[in-house]
Amino acid sequence: MASRGTITSIISSLTRPSVTTSAPYICAPCARSLHRNVKPSHVPEPTPFVPDVPTFLTLIGRSLSQHASKISSWKDLFTLSSPQLKELGIEPPRTRRYLLRWREKFRKGDFGVGGDLKHVRDGVGELRVVEVPTLPSKWDSGKGASDSEAVSTSLSPGLTKLIVNVPNGSAEYRLEEGQRTEDLKKPKGLKLKEGHVIVGSYVQPVKGTNGSAAILKVTEGMWEDRRGHKVFGGERRRAETLHKMRVAERRKNER
Repeated sequence: MASRGTITSIISSLTRPSVTTSAPYICAPCARSLHRNVKPSHVPEPTPFVPDVPTFLTLIGRSLSQHASKISSWKDLFTLSSPQLKELGIEPPRTRRYLLRWREKFRKGDFGVGGDLKHVRDGVGELRVVEVPTLPSKWDSGKGASDSEAVSTSLSPGLTKLIVNVPNGSAEYRLEEGQRTEDLKKPKGLKLKEGHVIVGSYVQPVKGTNGSAAILKVTEGMWEDRRGHKVFGGERRRAETLHKMRVAERRKNER
């Protein structure tokens, strides 16, 4: 006759859910290093605002521009693995992780301010306030506009105002072949203040334009994700640190 312990073990084995081995289990501490074996995806095309490796590293900041000479080409920037970046001397590890994260963001089209500009020269893009007139009847036919047709950039009341990226040195924006004024979109990270002043991070107004014209220039750390910093020892120690400071200040005043 089977003992009570044997019967209990048999019942538990029958009721225990089966374990499948179709998908390998990945422990939490190991998941962080999965990027080592992930094969790189497609290499995105450079953009007018980010045409090369030095510009990309300058924009994302954290002193990565000092490593620009170590990455020889745009393709290498988007295909080198973390161990390969380590061999090139890009340290510490959190810097490599930061570079890999921004690399994937750029690959997906997630740019910082200025990244969607089409007209850029020597790292400088010009912006102007455009007033879109009432669309004529031919827009409804879907024929588009010819290269000779332009949207006025002069300030006139009663018109819809937009921010557009114009060719450097140009006072007007010419519609591209097949483009319609309703297709125009303001660049990311910019907005209008008081109806005519272009404002946004790193925006530099052009003198004599009353804020209706501005430039965006490639700047160190322009897209940088700022790291937090501890104030009075951080959240957990703030109360203790402030108490010690008050005690020290009181003792100093009692002398």
